[in-house]
Amino acid sequence: APLHPVVVDCQEAQMVVTVHRDLFGTGRLVKAADLTLGSAACLPVAQSPAESTVTFMAGLHECGSTLQVTPDSLIYTTHLSYKPTPSGSLVIVRTNAAVVPIECHYPRKANVSSKAIQPTWAPLHSTLLLEERLTFSLRLMNDDWITERLSNGFQLGERLRLQADVVSGGHVPLRLFVDDCVATVSPDRNSLPRYALIDLSGCLVDGRSDDTTSAFISPRPRPETLQFVVDAFKFAGDKRNLVYITCHLKVFPADQAPNSLNKACSFNKASGLWAPVEGTADICSCCEMGNC
Repeated sequence: APLHPVVVDCQEAQMVVTVHRDLFGTGRLVKAADLTLGSAACLPVAQSPAESTVTFMAGLHECGSTLQVTPDSLIYTTHLSYKPTPSGSLVIVRTNAAVVPIECHYPRKANVSSKAIQPTWAPLHSTLLLEERLTFSLRLMNDDWITERLSNGFQLGERLRLQADVVSGGHVPLRLFVDDCVATVSPDRNSLPRYALIDLSGCLVDGRSDDTTSAFISPRPRPETLQFVVDAFKFAGDKRNLVYITCHLKVFPADQAPNSLNKACSFNKASGLWAPVEGTADICSCCEMGNC
């Protein structure tokens, strides 16, 4: 298996990405036509059948790359996408899709010698992120919201305190959201019966019911943490008294304003209105309409 299936060369005004078609190190070569670069889905410029490699070449501002400016660096970010397509008349594929984030870092400061100054620059270093180091967690918490609750047993009438967290490592500041949560009687989130606690990209729909006080906790303790409470419940007619809660967590840049797709909205029974943990009230209007 190739040690580095994706190699990035950050040049003065462009990046060159070389991809070994044994992308997963299994000996099964991916199709070059299934590989694209950036949100613009740029195609490769060259192939080497002998070395089983595919080469992409793109200007730093091309293929939908984005620029982030830090005090010391200019960081150009894009990604390599692999989307397998069936071969011939088959209706199956044998590999998973993959997205490989790619970054090129350039210094904003440099030393100048007494020699003739050329209007060029050299990259400080290039970084290939084989995986985004984001660690998500969803935990039951005690009443103090400080320690994790060790027991998962509840009586009807009690409240579940749930805390979602993300550890973002070296990423830019992120804000965590709970996109949806569903309760089922089996580990399969698509099984029946099924009850939605959070839906519509962050609407805590369980709080809309007349007999609940379920809501997000506002304000947050920090952007990468989101807390919410849910009144204990069980499925009618089910004797197992066991409920699985499966949630989809996601992150959004902390410096961007929440919107209808990235929000945390609770229903306020006193006012009869939906209210966000942060952001303007209009981002929650779709919770009532049922279409976000």
